[in-house]
Amino acid sequence: LSIAGPNSVDDVYQMYLDGVLLGGFGDFSGKVPTTYNAQPVMLRLGEAVSREMLAHPEREHVLAMRVWMDRTTLVDTPDAGGLHTAPLLGEADVVRALYQNNWLSQLKAVGPSPLFAALFLLGGVCCLGLMWFDPSDRAYVWMAAAFLMIGLYGLVVTAGDTTQWISIAMERVLADGIFAPLVGFVWVMVWWRWFGFRRPQWLPWAATGLTGLQMLVNLTMQGLLLVEVFGPWAGVLLKLSVALRVVFFLISLGLVLTAIRRGNREGWLALVPLLLSGVARFEPELEGLGLRVRWFPWGVTLDLGSMTEVAQAVVLVLLLGRRAYLSVITQRRIAQEVQQAQEVQQVILSDTRMDFPGFSVECEYRPAREVGGDFFQILPHRSDGSLLVVAGDVTGKGLKAGMVVALLVGAIRTAADTSDDPLYVLEVLNRRLIGRGDSYATCLAMRIAADGSAVLANAGHLPPYWNDRAMEVEGSLPLGMVDGIEFPTMRFHLKDGDRLTMISDGIIEAMDAAGNLFGFERTGELLANPISAGELAAAAQKFGQDDDISVICVTWVGEAEGVGV
Repeated sequence: LSIAGPNSVDDVYQMYLDGVLLGGFGDFSGKVPTTYNAQPVMLRLGEAVSREMLAHPEREHVLAMRVWMDRTTLVDTPDAGGLHTAPLLGEADVVRALYQNNWLSQLKAVGPSPLFAALFLLGGVCCLGLMWFDPSDRAYVWMAAAFLMIGLYGLVVTAGDTTQWISIAMERVLADGIFAPLVGFVWVMVWWRWFGFRRPQWLPWAATGLTGLQMLVNLTMQGLLLVEVFGPWAGVLLKLSVALRVVFFLISLGLVLTAIRRGNREGWLALVPLLLSGVARFEPELEGLGLRVRWFPWGVTLDLGSMTEVAQAVVLVLLLGRRAYLSVITQRRIAQEVQQAQEVQQVILSDTRMDFPGFSVECEYRPAREVGGDFFQILPHRSDGSLLVVAGDVTGKGLKAGMVVALLVGAIRTAADTSDDPLYVLEVLNRRLIGRGDSYATCLAMRIAADGSAVLANAGHLPPYWNDRAMEVEGSLPLGMVDGIEFPTMRFHLKDGDRLTMISDGIIEAMDAAGNLFGFERTGELLANPISAGELAAAAQKFGQDDDISVICVTWVGEAEGVGV
């Protein structure tokens, strides 16, 4: 024999046979029993007891139930009190079939809520994926939060209806006290970010404060819903909770209507999920007004909130799809602009290998990104056979650094038309960068005459290598930091076959997986042997490139004949 427990009982119970506990529903281990939403229960009497009862039907047996009801049930349930259906005693197979049928009815009563919850959680994960695709668009973060909050709310309600993992009290705290207020706040932030609002700046902070107040009200209501105090206080809190939901709905509605007034077409589409979410948010109040909010096709419960959530999700997917498409178009346009900037940078920088009367020049440039911040110019003087070499490194990387490079290269060429004096060139570049925010650059300018005599001016750049030894160059502040600064200069004379190698800090600061730097010593060792600019750059890049790499090698091959012809 087995017993099918009552399907509806307020709130938990234990069942005894002749004083022996058979089982029950709920948790009686604590000082106060833990209550759960009613669920089907099947209790087995055991083979020995069943045989004894069937063999001796004349004997009397006492089947007793102990029922405990939480005081809040008096408020929540119109017909509260004890058993609403009777337990059934019968053969095990029959009771098992009844038990399974009761669970089927229970799952139908839950309806498609678990499926909807899973779909919203999946939507939240997809929104996070879109955020990874376009991290600059913070609207994806808030949309993901909205989906996840709705999904978690549905999971909590489903777990409360179908398991004994979440008690009634815990379900109220999580669903009504935490997730419901957060959903209202998140929707405000979704539309705030979605339509790019920046004013009024106090609105997000006000929404945060109202959310905290609503959480406090809802959580306090869970403690005040007692028979002794149910009256003016609970009524005030209930009205305040409804008023706060209205406020959040009106804020969201105001944001969407403002976007529509500004000509944003997405506002009309966003108006649909907003109105639907507003209807779902006030489902209990609509039911209290006598409006029908639940339907039972084929025994499956469909409520107004679930149906509006589905319609809401469909519209939001359309909005997300449109936004993702526009993001793809924007990303492609940016990629094209970056590619064009890269092509322009390749044009304005010097060629890889150049030969001038008396000089052999090699250049190698390997940016860390598509557009780099290193720059160099090799400018020969046609009348006297001298060579002006300028190399530098702009702070930062990427497109911004590339734009500063274009500015400096143009300034170098303009200055060289007036004078090829290295100090004059640095002074012109310094004036160009002064007042341009955080745009700074290290730079080295050097003029090598046809007879091998050279003048070098430095603005915080790495010293060049004379053959395989780093030259002792006086340090200085970079360009763009101080107006009117005097940059140090030095003079020296090259011998036939001497080689000057100018490198950027991307060579020295290249780092392997163990954290070792490529360093000055390793650079000097490589330069001690015949090595091209490309080979040196490749060695540093293979070691572990982290910054732009540039190498300029100038070899003086002796005084050229026919200079100036």
